[in-house]
Amino acid sequence: MNISIFGLGYVGCVSLGCLAQNGHQVVGVDVNKTKVDQINDGRATIVEKDIDAIIATQHLLGRIRATTNFREAILATDLSIIAVGTPSTAQGHLNLTYILSVAEHFGEVLREKDGFHVIALRSTVMPGTCEKIAAMIEDRTGKTRDVDFAVVSNPEFLREGTAVHDYYHPPLTLIGTESERAASIVRTLYDELPAEVVIAETKTAEIMKYVNNTYHALKISFANEVGNICSSLGIDSHEVMDIFCKDKQLNISKYYFKPGFAYGGSCLPKDLKGLQTLAHDLYLQVPVISSIHRTNEIQMQRAIAVLMRHSHRNIGFLGIGFKAGTDDLRNSPAVELAETLLGKGFTLKIYDRNVHTSKLTGTNKEYIDQHIPHLSRLMVQDAEELVEWSDVLVVCTKEAEFVQVLGEASNKIILDLVRIQAEIDPANQYIGINWSQDAAESPAQLTFR
Repeated sequence: MNISIFGLGYVGCVSLGCLAQNGHQVVGVDVNKTKVDQINDGRATIVEKDIDAIIATQHLLGRIRATTNFREAILATDLSIIAVGTPSTAQGHLNLTYILSVAEHFGEVLREKDGFHVIALRSTVMPGTCEKIAAMIEDRTGKTRDVDFAVVSNPEFLREGTAVHDYYHPPLTLIGTESERAASIVRTLYDELPAEVVIAETKTAEIMKYVNNTYHALKISFANEVGNICSSLGIDSHEVMDIFCKDKQLNISKYYFKPGFAYGGSCLPKDLKGLQTLAHDLYLQVPVISSIHRTNEIQMQRAIAVLMRHSHRNIGFLGIGFKAGTDDLRNSPAVELAETLLGKGFTLKIYDRNVHTSKLTGTNKEYIDQHIPHLSRLMVQDAEELVEWSDVLVVCTKEAEFVQVLGEASNKIILDLVRIQAEIDPANQYIGINWSQDAAESPAQLTFR
């Protein structure tokens, strides 16, 4: 394929060499004539393992060249990659000056070009940037996105020092677009790579670099805080984290990475508080660990804010335990939510087949007697009875039976805290706690399933 790459910095230079090595004809475009001359002399524009040899070899083979002439590059290629910088402003926003300048070039040139042209954005950008670029091109060309051209998000996940290795051994290749035609064209760039190609919505792909790198920063900060606690106690922090990483079922896995409601149960709150207290007693600052429960409280407030708009309605809880398949109510976020709503004068009923107040004993009974002794008055024994009585259904646990219950519900407001996989009647008003717009923030713009 004939490819043009805008920006001959880190990402652009690596992409230029690796795509050429995979057999493509690639032209680099940059306003910096020094960089252009380097490529045309067979020299890399960056210092990076293996890239010098790749650029030199591909230049000798005639597969790469560079130019300052954006018009010639766009007209001569079928697919363009934007890899220009997006530096941060002093306020933390992205400076899109370079990207928008390139977008103006496309708006100027595509006006006179026939054929479907794909623009793949590799630069790190905020969600909505591809849409903004596409709108600029439409305004300047009179052409239609995803018909005459497409702007695709194709974020890179390259680390300095291992960029060439990372290019050829990615964990996945991500393409964000609503155009099947564009997705098909872009994925051919990666036919030589072993990783899965994931096609997602454009905004999903655009945000992934931020999510990935923020999590990496979180991991480093968490490990450092654990290390500070361990070293204060004379414990080998590297041994601790090595053991931590051996658990691939929970610790290093996709488990728990499911956005939803607050955590609860007998272990997480207790042990988190224990580690926070230990750090406090050692006179250590651990802001990451110390703020974890605050995030949990925010999720609780998010649900309350949604339900406050329905304070005059009958609220029915589907589930009250801290998770599905258990009658354990200790530190259940659903219990805390129920307590808060009752305190604000809400009318509630609860259905949970795992919880039978007449049979509760031991710790569970003590917890109920202490926190919501009137629970038995709120419990109903039949899910259909609850649904019939309720105006608003709050799904608190992911019980299999709730799939059928919700599938048969009609004309209800449904607040889903667990993302239950149920077919929801369009006559219902469906609200996901953090996968549809929050009614507390945008009450007139709820997203329906």
